[in-house]
Amino acid sequence: MQYHDDKAVEQDWLFPEPLGRRAVIAELTMADVVTVPSHLAVPEVRTYMTVEAARDLAQEDTPAPEPVDALGRSNQTFVVDVLVRAGGVERRATARGQDIYAITSPLAVEAVQRILAGYTRTTGLASAGAMFDAADFLRALSPHLSVELPH
Repeated sequence: MQYHDDKAVEQDWLFPEPLGRRAVIAELTMADVVTVPSHLAVPEVRTYMTVEAARDLAQEDTPAPEPVDALGRSNQTFVVDVLVRAGGVERRATARGQDIYAITSPLAVEAVQRILAGYTRTTGLASAGAMFDAADFLRALSPHLSVELPH
C-alpha cells in the first residue's frame, strides 16, 4: 500500500440498472484492498465510490438520515457492485438494499451466530470472506439484502 494525496481521479462506472452509468472516485482505498487479498489469490483490488455518495459524506450540511419504516431504516439505498476479471472472463456480483447502516446489525448477528455454532472455515483473526461460505452468508441476509450472484 502506498499513501498518496494527489487529486482524486473520477471516471465512469456502469452499475446494473436502475442506476446505470455513474461518476465514481477511482482508487478510493477501503478495507477491501486488505481483506480480499487476505483470503483470495488476487493480484489487484480496486475500489470506487460514487461521486454523489462521497460528496454527501464530506459535506457538513448533509442532513442525517431519518427513519421511514417500522424498522427505523432511512430511505437511502445502497449498491455494492463487484466485477472480477480473470483470463478474459468477467463475472459480476451485486448486493443492494435499504439503509447501509441498518444492515450492520443483522450482519454482525449472523456472524456471531455462525461463530458460536462452529460454522466457520477458520479460526482466529480472519475476514468474513475467509471465515464463512460467502454465498451462504449472503443468502442468510436475504431479508435485509438483495444479492445477484453469477451462475
